Amino acid sequence: MAARTFDRETLLDLVVNAVPLFIMAFFVAAFVLFAPFGFDPLASLLQFGLIVAPFVALLVLTYFSARAITDAERGGPVFLPGQTTPAEARPVEHEAEAEEAGAAEESEPAASGDGDA
Repeated sequence: MAARTFDRETLLDLVVNAVPLFIMAFFVAAFVLFAPFGFDPLASLLQFGLIVAPFVALLVLTYFSARAITDAERGGPVFLPGQTTPAEARPVEHEAEAEEAGAAEESEPAASGDGDA
């Protein structure tokens, strides 16, 4: 399996997951280093479990989100932001083809009898 690299836009999309990951990592480090409530095996296990389990789940979710975003960008049409709902929206990579087709239509002479005189 080839190594996947994520482009800048994908990483920017995933920054929203980096903030909670950083916050959870900060609290794990703070509670390990300072132990403000002392150390009780059951309470400490619960405390770290309630922080580490969502951390790992969010980390895995972030990775699979990045893979899904990258696969969607490579495989499907790419639209400009806000243009996916209108019926007339065209993918970005097909705009040049549409402009060429439009220029070809304008250069063709109109057939006689098409317009009302």
